Amino acid sequence: MNNPSRPLLRDRNFVWLMSGGAVSIVGDQFTLIALPWLVLELTGDPVALGMSVALMGLPRAVLILFGGALVDRYAPKRVLMLTKHVNTALLAALAILVYGGHAHLPVVLALALGLSLASAFGIPAGTSMLPHAVAPQYLQAANGMMMGLRQAALLAGPLLAGLLFALAGDGSGGPRHMHGLALAFGVDCLSFAVSAWTLAQVAPRPFTPPAPQPVLRAVAAGLAAVWRDTLLRTCFIYWGLCACVIGGVMQVALPLLASSRLHGASALGLLLGAHGAGALLGMAASGIAGRRRAGNLGMTLLLVDGIVGLLLVPLGLITASWQGMLINVLIGVLGGFVQVAVFTWIQQRVPRELLGRTMSLFMFVFMGLAPLAAALSGWIASRVALPTLFGGAGACLAGAALLAWLFTPMRALRDAPATTV
Repeated sequence: MNNPSRPLLRDRNFVWLMSGGAVSIVGDQFTLIALPWLVLELTGDPVALGMSVALMGLPRAVLILFGGALVDRYAPKRVLMLTKHVNTALLAALAILVYGGHAHLPVVLALALGLSLASAFGIPAGTSMLPHAVAPQYLQAANGMMMGLRQAALLAGPLLAGLLFALAGDGSGGPRHMHGLALAFGVDCLSFAVSAWTLAQVAPRPFTPPAPQPVLRAVAAGLAAVWRDTLLRTCFIYWGLCACVIGGVMQVALPLLASSRLHGASALGLLLGAHGAGALLGMAASGIAGRRRAGNLGMTLLLVDGIVGLLLVPLGLITASWQGMLINVLIGVLGGFVQVAVFTWIQQRVPRELLGRTMSLFMFVFMGLAPLAAALSGWIASRVALPTLFGGAGACLAGAALLAWLFTPMRALRDAPATTV
């Protein structure tokens, strides 16, 4: 059997995309850690910290649909290149201000808002780029390798950032510590500059963009196209429910579990690290296994969700970190495996002229609904015991998978034909 990764590693476009993406993701981890720490250093105020986190997340979630429309209008590479240049400039300004001791909260929040706005256009451009760069028959393997590399970078990035802060006098305060934060922003700035250079080497496959139309009309047309596709509409509604359970409930339940049953922040790190390592293994397995399914793609997705739902139930009963790590590794493996399949299915089902808007809607489902579900979960968690919270989340996910199996066309979902166009 031919290994699909071999021709990909000889594909100039894919190699440039993969290397630039890895550099950028690692760099992002430095800012994700340094920015909230900088706000705390400047204010010591949790409210200000919450404001900075909101400015990084809410505008991105709101504007990502408009970003998808612009991606379809101007092509992913063009939009992605512009966002990389903008991020490079914003992070350079932030690094200089912090190093010089001139960083004040209003300026920091303004720059954080700029980074969030850029990501609203960069995310749909990045998730739409692969089908424009590699042949369709290699898309499944390309997604597996890219997402596996992303997961590896997400694991390595915080470790490297932590090492930098330790060398810069983490927790010591004073100019040396602020210089360490400035260096962290500088590293991310450099990562965007390097990834912009690698992106410039990519030659997209021939593509004729649709006729220009007003952005609001383009967004509406994208939403209408998804709604008219019965199977795509059903899948998006179902995945929205899954986002509420996994993305929302777990953001609240896992920290509560670590603080009440285990050993605090270190235990939370172990649980999240175990999930990340499992996801990496699952993505790698998806790239190797190709289109091996339990029946078809829909049956595989619903079976995996049902199993994950059952695995969530005992999480509320564990008494040791290793127990939670074992369960999270299994959940991560299953989630990583189907995540590659889902991305590939969307990219192959949707016409390229609608891909940016469709992927932006897919990302909006997770970025927009998960924070709302997390807020609701916090309210529920204040009124029920932890085992009930985990058990209820698991029952909801397994029940949703069963209902989708019985009453929706999802169980008939199949991988799109991998043409050689």
